[in-house]
Amino acid sequence: MSKAQFFNEKEETLPREELEKLQLERLKKTIHHVYECNAFFKEKLQQVGAHPWDINSLQDIQKLPLMNKEDFRKEYPLGMCCVEKKHISEMHMSSGSTGTPVVMPYTRNDLAQWGECMARCLAMAGTLPGDVVQITPSFGLFNGGFGFYHGVKSLGGFVIPTGAGNTSRQIKLARDFGTRVITGVVSYGIRIMEVLQEEGTQIPSLKIGIFGAETFTESMKKKIKSGLGIEVYDIYGMTETGGVATLGMDCPDHSGIHAWEDHYIMEILDRDTHQPVADGEFGELVVTSLTREALPVIRFKTGDLTRIVSRDKCACGRTHLRLAPITGRVDDMLIVKGVNFFPTQVEQALMEIPGIGSNYQIIIEESHGVRDVRINVEANPNVTGFVVEKKLKEVLGFSPKGDVFPIGYLPRQEGKAKRVFYKNLDVESP
Repeated sequence: MSKAQFFNEKEETLPREELEKLQLERLKKTIHHVYECNAFFKEKLQQVGAHPWDINSLQDIQKLPLMNKEDFRKEYPLGMCCVEKKHISEMHMSSGSTGTPVVMPYTRNDLAQWGECMARCLAMAGTLPGDVVQITPSFGLFNGGFGFYHGVKSLGGFVIPTGAGNTSRQIKLARDFGTRVITGVVSYGIRIMEVLQEEGTQIPSLKIGIFGAETFTESMKKKIKSGLGIEVYDIYGMTETGGVATLGMDCPDHSGIHAWEDHYIMEILDRDTHQPVADGEFGELVVTSLTREALPVIRFKTGDLTRIVSRDKCACGRTHLRLAPITGRVDDMLIVKGVNFFPTQVEQALMEIPGIGSNYQIIIEESHGVRDVRINVEANPNVTGFVVEKKLKEVLGFSPKGDVFPIGYLPRQEGKAKRVFYKNLDVESP
């Protein structure tokens, strides 16, 4: 591994004792802030008999109530905001297409905090001041484009704010301006790779790819790394925590996602009992923000399944704990023929088949209350349905139905890729 690069070396390498002391100090301040400034949070704390003066150690965080996405929706649009509206500089909201959206307001300090977290990730990947960074997530209510923008500006980079789509133009701009770093959702990295393969070309200046917003299996990382000839990083964050990069990214050692513990407290809880699990065990990630002003989250249940890989100092020099890549979401688990599995297991299996494409569909078919699954994939002509079925049976424990299509046959989506579809066979198609 090459010499580590830092944006804020002092904070990123704090000894564990100092880091925890800082966390406690900031936790106390945050709880006082939400209690005094917002009726929703005050009532939420009082319901469980918790008060700001009850926080005397990091373990006392367990006295605080849990919150989830429904709290955001019930308090839409700004019922959870802890500052006056005149102090809000910007807002973003969830990219979901159904239901009441999740809104995140930002003060100027919140935007600076977001820029800091993103700049740390960019520097950790090897981005230097002056590097050309191409931002392919959209610039709008979804936080992706602006998150990268704030970080690149904090680092002192050269922004190409392309936004999503028009892949041929993306590639031309990257060549014309010498893009060194490209950012985007995982599936769009795949799309760029596919177009380059169709052209039989590469982007010579491109060295770094930072991708997020979708689960990112090891097999998919290897596919993009090989296809684009770059180093690939898995960036993490969500609307509720302040946006992309707020929760961290993996370093060049690729031994876990470094969580920015001076800005967030991470807990891994049992999905059913909500009690902490031992380091190394899988559970649901629960996040408490320590440095947000407009809307700090308190023990927010992310729905993401992961585990703590290590709290020891990493080979890159950072001391913040490392999380395993997100394996799925609590509500992503599929049950078919009595077997429980996650879409990421399907992706991991498919990407291990030589000649398989990067696009696939998991179609849950239901008829008279009975579920079945069909898995459609793209592949080169030498890949047979038997090979795909055999591999999936090894992983899932049963043989799903499905078909193998030529590369480019299945539809693509702008933004986040949709992998799971539901089809009611009892309802006739119009």
